[in-house]
Amino acid sequence: MMATTVTQRFLIMSVNKSITERIFQAIAFEVLAILICTPLLAWIMDKPMLEMGIVTLVIAALALAWNVVFNGLFDRLLKRYGIVHNAWVRVVHALLFEGGLVAMGVPLIAWWLNVSLWQAFLLDIGVLLFFLPYTYVYHWAYDVVRERMLMVSTAR
Repeated sequence: MMATTVTQRFLIMSVNKSITERIFQAIAFEVLAILICTPLLAWIMDKPMLEMGIVTLVIAALALAWNVVFNGLFDRLLKRYGIVHNAWVRVVHALLFEGGLVAMGVPLIAWWLNVSLWQAFLLDIGVLLFFLPYTYVYHWAYDVVRERMLMVSTAR
């Protein structure tokens, strides 16, 4: 049997996530984002925490569904073309994920806050400036922790 490289092993581990794990990963992503964004947006927009919490929760629900679907498709593409997770792939992942979320979220924000699409887009760009590095760091950290946990469990 041929020895696998660390990169090959990591690729195999990252694409073999169950739907349960994908859902857990997405929920944890959104819960942490809500805990960070709700007070921040309430302060920036001078709105009550409850009001911003509801808005944040609705957008998070949309993002949660998108996260599960997008990450599943993205991982399948990586596996199909033999692409390894590296810094550039993670940047592309974050840009595509957030781009899709902007396309879905802007009309919802405009409707919910009763503002123009342009105003909703500008608001969403502000949030995007937070989420681009957050998405990159979260998924990188998740994969690192997951790999370590899998290595420990296979070493037993």
